[in-house]
Amino acid sequence: MVALVQTVAYLGLDARPVEVQCQLAAGLPRFAVVGLPDKAVGESRERVQSALASMGLALPPKRITVNLSPADLPKEGSHYNLPIALALLAAMGVTDAEQLTDFVAVGELALDGRVVASPGVLLAALHASEAEKGLICPAAQGAEARWASGVPVLAAPDLVSLLNHLKGTSRLPDPQAGEVDEPAYGPDLRQVKGQEVAKRALEIAAAGGHNLLMIGPPGAGKSLLASCLPGVLPPLTPAEALEVSMVASVAGTLEGGKISRTRPFRAPHHSASMAALTGGGLRVRPGEVSLAHLGVLFLDELPEFQRAVLDSLRQPLETGKVDVARANAHVAYPARVQLVAAMNPCRCGHLGDAALACSRAPRCAADYQGKVSGPLLDRIDLHVEVDPVSAADLSLPPPAEGSAEVAARVAAAREVQVARGIRSNAELEGDLLEAHATPDEAGRALLMQAAEAMRLSARSYTRVLRVARTIADLAGSEGVKRLHVAEALSYRRQVPRA
Repeated sequence: MVALVQTVAYLGLDARPVEVQCQLAAGLPRFAVVGLPDKAVGESRERVQSALASMGLALPPKRITVNLSPADLPKEGSHYNLPIALALLAAMGVTDAEQLTDFVAVGELALDGRVVASPGVLLAALHASEAEKGLICPAAQGAEARWASGVPVLAAPDLVSLLNHLKGTSRLPDPQAGEVDEPAYGPDLRQVKGQEVAKRALEIAAAGGHNLLMIGPPGAGKSLLASCLPGVLPPLTPAEALEVSMVASVAGTLEGGKISRTRPFRAPHHSASMAALTGGGLRVRPGEVSLAHLGVLFLDELPEFQRAVLDSLRQPLETGKVDVARANAHVAYPARVQLVAAMNPCRCGHLGDAALACSRAPRCAADYQGKVSGPLLDRIDLHVEVDPVSAADLSLPPPAEGSAEVAARVAAAREVQVARGIRSNAELEGDLLEAHATPDEAGRALLMQAAEAMRLSARSYTRVLRVARTIADLAGSEGVKRLHVAEALSYRRQVPRA
């Protein structure tokens, strides 16, 4: 007899069906797991054996073969423990094999038989919903699984409770869907004194989903401005919140099944590796750019990142996804992020102050800023100089306008963009760009002159149009005028090159 249990393999945000087949045959006792298992899956033999021993069950003195089908699909992760244990129990006659065919099972086993949380349960629940099956998962992740509507969920704290439920001697409680957290915001823009140009650029970036680079001396408020951005961005829609939660589920960071409508804000340290930033590793996991999906990726001290690491962001910023290629797998993660970067003008940080600048100025500025490649800078829509804040600025009362007022204007501009069929103006391209961002005659003449004088690339030209469209949306203008183009061009300052 061969007992069958359904489970899944995770490839990016795609849950692929996997059939766990268990056979007991005559011969010398052994326990083999085949079907391209990684080390964590291969070690399931010991965890399953110990979990059964804690229930007072011993492995039968037979050849136990567990096959994970399809055999050519790599199997990674500890979530195979529970389906392997259930397939073995069904083959032993401890539980009904026919009953298990109605479920998809995922979960890690502890040595004492507890069912422990494992990443990716939300993806497994969505897969079970599409396959019109129920889901067996750890009790700690029942709330997460309930977000897949219409899926019968058995959230088991341990193997004994699960078996008793399947036999009908007791019943597992029905899990409730996790809470939806209210949007949580960072600092208020009222805390930023002075920096009117930078705050205007931040508002434009928020309204159109544009990438932003702030250049200024230490202590000018670049990091504070960046941390204020989530407070002016509109909250995630329910569909967007589910997308973000799926990434968090695969990464194992979705705690308590809670779904948040706050846009992600990720700020990795400049020592981050390429795998940490874009995803990958021995066991492929989403990187910071995917964990920031539909939110903000803040890179402080931009030139301090390794150049190859920064250049690995060029494709995700253009396509909105990360493709991680391996010899045995090809994994794609979503990465539609808003990049906000900050940097000093030079290594000493005081290029514009003759009293504080180092002896190598201005050569040190070209060397320092030259660490960031031109193609990456070309993908940043707004370049803004952040001037140092004087003591006189700090002594002023807080500004009358804070994040709430800016957020209202941003929300109104985003509503106009959603009516065009896009999330934000940063996605305008092709016919939509031609239809909505073409400037009037005066604006077109100015843009052509600037494109020639500034030697704008085709990408830069397009991004100027998108920014001008956003400025027009904030102003409530139906068309893009010369004034809007002029302001958009003012944010295309070229960083000095070596």
